[in-house]
Amino acid sequence: MESIIPIFLVPVLAVLLDSFIGDPKQWPHPVRFIGRLLDLYESSARRTGFDLRSAGWTAVILLPAAVWAAVGLLTSIKHVGFLFAVYFAYAGLALGCLVREARNVASLLDSGDLEGARTALAMLVSRDTSALDAGGVRRTLAETVSENLNDGFTAPLFYLCLFGPGGMWAYKTVSTMDSMWGYRTDRFRDLGRGAAKTDDLLAWIPARITARLLLFAGKRMGLDAATARSRYREDAVKMESPNAGWPMSAAAWLLQGKMGGPTVYFGETKDKPILNPQGAPWDKPKVKMLFTLVRKTGSWTAWVLIPVLGIVRLVFA
Repeated sequence: MESIIPIFLVPVLAVLLDSFIGDPKQWPHPVRFIGRLLDLYESSARRTGFDLRSAGWTAVILLPAAVWAAVGLLTSIKHVGFLFAVYFAYAGLALGCLVREARNVASLLDSGDLEGARTALAMLVSRDTSALDAGGVRRTLAETVSENLNDGFTAPLFYLCLFGPGGMWAYKTVSTMDSMWGYRTDRFRDLGRGAAKTDDLLAWIPARITARLLLFAGKRMGLDAATARSRYREDAVKMESPNAGWPMSAAAWLLQGKMGGPTVYFGETKDKPILNPQGAPWDKPKVKMLFTLVRKTGSWTAWVLIPVLGIVRLVFA
């Protein structure tokens, strides 16, 4: 049986460090290493003429397993393994950084610097932000913050609590593959198929946990959680992604803000489904309230997942 203290203490320390420190840009980060590894893998697959769909599925199997083994090796080193475990756990969470960067975008916009807000927002999203007006910036900000509450916090914390830092980083490897390769473009349609499908599967449960905890936190903030609870599911399933719509729709209904509509990706306009058609445009107060809602939901997520999944891990270890 695994030691009880690290199972519970490592996630707690990771959440605290993410909340108070975030992701200092000058620090090394495992995602950057994984990104370079994926670039190398892609170039090798293309150079050798390997079938790209097969190469993509092979990467989904081999690379997360290799990362899990590497993290497991480092976290098992005598005397310093616990420090490695805390570092990898903390580095795998991104809620603190997400909220800080989102607040920076909002601050630039509120100060009248629309161009600066567009540039800062472009660092958070894959869509084209160059022609967005103030309302478009706020809508995009609301969509990415609510979606990435799951991708950057709930899902990695879920796998950290169940499988430890190694399992967390196996998930993060798949998530990074999906972020880099999971586009339906000529370049990535075949290579990224395996990563996109696997990421959809791995994020399925966490996305729904995120939506429910958003409703829970929203109710305690005095938001109209009853209406949101009765309406968010019908909008969530409209999205192309089986997971993104759940936290987005929950946030849209809680804060009565409309999400979706025309969105530009790689020079092409895509009409995304409307979440909460009755909602109003995103303004400064709504965006500020969203940041509070996401922060509180993150706290409740930690309070729920760490003890519950820690006990599950102990039982089945």
